[in-house]
Amino acid sequence: MAAQALYRKWRPQTFDEVVGQEHVTHTLQNALPAGRISHAYLFTGPRGTGKTSTGRLLAKAVNCLSTEDNKPCNQCRICQAINEGRLLDLIEIDAASNRGIDEMRSIRERVNFRPNEARYKVYILDEAHMLTEPAFNALLKTLEEPPPHVIFVLVTTEPRKIPDTILSRCQRFDFRRIPLQDMIGHLKYIAEQEGLAVEPAAWELIARSATGSMRDAESLLDQLISYGGGEITLAQVQSVLGTVPSQAVGELVDQLLARNVAQGLDVINRVIGDGVDPRQFNRQVVEYLRELLLIKVGDDSSLVHVTPEVLQEMKGQVAQLSIRELIKMVKLFNQAGLDLKASVQSQLPLELAFVDATLGEEEEAAPPAARLSPGTVPKTSAETKVASAPRSAPASEPAKAVREKPREEPGASAGLKLTLTTVNSQWGRILGEAKLRNRSIEALLKSCRPLGVEGQEVVLGFQYPFHKEKIEEAKNKALVESVVSQVVKSSCHIRCVLSPRGERQAQPVQRPAKKLQKDTVENEETVGDKYSSIAGDPLIQEAVSKYGAQVVDVQ
Repeated sequence: MAAQALYRKWRPQTFDEVVGQEHVTHTLQNALPAGRISHAYLFTGPRGTGKTSTGRLLAKAVNCLSTEDNKPCNQCRICQAINEGRLLDLIEIDAASNRGIDEMRSIRERVNFRPNEARYKVYILDEAHMLTEPAFNALLKTLEEPPPHVIFVLVTTEPRKIPDTILSRCQRFDFRRIPLQDMIGHLKYIAEQEGLAVEPAAWELIARSATGSMRDAESLLDQLISYGGGEITLAQVQSVLGTVPSQAVGELVDQLLARNVAQGLDVINRVIGDGVDPRQFNRQVVEYLRELLLIKVGDDSSLVHVTPEVLQEMKGQVAQLSIRELIKMVKLFNQAGLDLKASVQSQLPLELAFVDATLGEEEEAAPPAARLSPGTVPKTSAETKVASAPRSAPASEPAKAVREKPREEPGASAGLKLTLTTVNSQWGRILGEAKLRNRSIEALLKSCRPLGVEGQEVVLGFQYPFHKEKIEEAKNKALVESVVSQVVKSSCHIRCVLSPRGERQAQPVQRPAKKLQKDTVENEETVGDKYSSIAGDPLIQEAVSKYGAQVVDVQ
């Protein structure tokens, strides 16, 4: 005979045995002596939190023959019949496989019959949200005018799929994820009754992996019994779950703090090479970073369930990070968890998140002139921020932005000659590189056109003010300058102007105090006109619309 699963063997038999749902059980226990029993209940919440078990307890309690208040007694014939699964007046229906109107009509016909031996006939509809719309309509009539001897318990994990007409006729109880310490306490009780020896450090990992579901925790404990016999260690739990020791996660965070990209990627690939699931590893990293954030924000050690030694190490790491940096890291690795589901290369999103997290704000937002070129002397972090941050606009001209004069960077002349022809000929590559870094920036750049070049400044004409203003934002502008500089191999800046459709390209870049390069004027009269005529060609427009093509040069 097959052994009984732990989650069935240790199913709650009284309201006091339900773990972590005191707000539900207390209400139901108070309602029983007062006779305030509803004809319909809705039990909703995450899986494995005791919804169906509580429905069975309610069925026992309302039919219990004991004269005492501590119902169910589990001693009378009704309670024993329910415990043994042979009471005909307790009907459990799987709504996922009995979801049609015919099944609900059958229930409507049977509810009028009196109970066989109990006081109430109790229907438990599991996964009630799976019923079809006609089935709900058929059930609605019964819920509107139910016989006095019938109680319905609708159980669901997705209450938003239950029609409002049904919800309004039920007493709703929301079950919550079971707290970590409550779950650990219950697992220890089961282990003691089963004669198991479990390493203390293993309890927390078992409970955390269940994510608030007692059934999942009990199923994992069942699996570990088969794996390790009567003794369960932390290493066995990690092996079954495919997790890594907390030291590996801490080591990765250490490399993150040191901005050591090579060593950090080595840690990731070593862990994945050992057969660990990248998604599980990423979940551990996110949880670790979340705990660092909790320590940083409130310094409340009770929120972090780790050993005193690990807690001390984490506080040392927190001292090296700002709240903004921690938030950025949590977001990056959390997004990596979503990307891992669809990634072709298993650990690539994890690697990209690590590399992105090692970049400081000055490396992300600084314009090309503030970054190092071969042969330059490294600047301090403060100098970099001063060189890259835009100055505030004068009080007399609040609508204008004042920017420092572009500084020539050593080695800039080694690239292509910065002319309008050069920028136009490389525009397709500029868009491609922008797409790799930020798709939104690429979309904005598609709505503009290069109008001219002044020294090391590229003038971009935009048809719409919104697109122009978005590119002019400090971070976006720095990214565009970086992309253009990389493609044309010459340090440069950009200036954004409005250039409504139909204007001559030369007009937005004319300045009384400066003279445009000869090459710029010539191209505005020749290449600019050719671009306008080509852009209006129906065939070209179809290619741009259908295939996302881009006009990059006119010969």
